[in-house]
Amino acid sequence: QVQLVESGGGLVQAGGSLRLSCAASGRTTSSYAICWFRQAPGKEREFVAAISSGGITRYADSVKGRFTISRDNAKNTGYLQMNGLKPEDTAVYYCALNVMISTNQHNMDYWGKGTLVTVSS
Repeated sequence: QVQLVESGGGLVQAGGSLRLSCAASGRTTSSYAICWFRQAPGKEREFVAAISSGGITRYADSVKGRFTISRDNAKNTGYLQMNGLKPEDTAVYYCALNVMISTNQHNMDYWGKGTLVTVSS
């Protein structure tokens, strides 16, 4: 089994930055794609970004150019650098693992419990 723990969320003003981390334990995650999703209040969970085991990245159009996904396999950790935050980025952010890179939440094998990001205007 794999346990995922997100951290780095918080309250930030519009235009600010946050770096989310997704720490994995239980087994090595280097062969998995790391994916980030978010769920805003009253809305369905949506794809944000993903990085394959080989470093290929994908982003939702809403975050392209502002968010950067990365990973450190030695630390079994994934990251989501979020710059130029907007109030509409307010959501609970979840990391997830899948064997292959995917934007579909139903394909994920493991999930973290999420970290709250609040962007004030």
